[in-house]
Amino acid sequence: MAISSKRLLVFLFLCIANSLQFLIVSSSTSPQGYQEYAAARTLKQEQGNAHEVHCSRERSRAAWKIIEKYLMPFVEKEKYQISISCKLHPENDLYRDQEQHKLHEDINEWRCGYCKKTFYDEKYLDKHFDNRHYHLLNVSQGRCLADVCGALHCDQVMDSATRKTKCNPAAAAKNKHLCESLAHSCFPVNEGPSAHHLKEFFLRQFCDAHTCTGRQKPFSKGGKKEMSILYIILSVMILMLLLLFYGFVYLYRRGIKRGTQGLKRISKSRQKKSS
Repeated sequence: MAISSKRLLVFLFLCIANSLQFLIVSSSTSPQGYQEYAAARTLKQEQGNAHEVHCSRERSRAAWKIIEKYLMPFVEKEKYQISISCKLHPENDLYRDQEQHKLHEDINEWRCGYCKKTFYDEKYLDKHFDNRHYHLLNVSQGRCLADVCGALHCDQVMDSATRKTKCNPAAAAKNKHLCESLAHSCFPVNEGPSAHHLKEFFLRQFCDAHTCTGRQKPFSKGGKKEMSILYIILSVMILMLLLLFYGFVYLYRRGIKRGTQGLKRISKSRQKKSS
């Protein structure tokens, strides 16, 4: 009895081991698993060339998205040229050139604009930039857009746990001071009415929300309107329904017209016969 129990345990162990091996092989040979495995393998090979940059790429990206959506449309409306001495200028974003060389060709396909390598996810492309194209970064001038993230409310556009934490008055005061410094340096009032208007706008759009009262929300003046996919689909459907409706009306009227013409011909033929 004991021998048969041991044999049963060994048999179950071998079945479980074979099942695990099959799952590993199948996941690595599937398109998604193969791409993730290939990306990880490529990055591991490139790891020897990795360089450390003390500037968060993710927070820099969030800061630029905020600038592009909630500031630049108003700057363009005023036809104002931001000075390169302003920290919000595109030239002061360490990763701007690399971000512009990201090609999002499909939902699961990202391509490096420098060497044309493809990756399954954006995070693998970011690591590829850090490992293989570090030499393209100008780190000597200390241009890090993430440094102004506190002033621009980056946590509002990132999946960050800091939004759920209790407001810190000291941190809010620090960020407000940084925000006001950006307003003064980027939009000097001695440069004309446009700079004065943009300075007041910047204070209302970003700086006033640095408080723990919760009364003022960031980006209160709105931003660039983006056309959503749902809006495009609804617009196309409405256009198709209108075309179908007018086509039906046209065919219906045409059918009525032909019917009346046929009745007229029949009545005329009857009149001729009766005469």
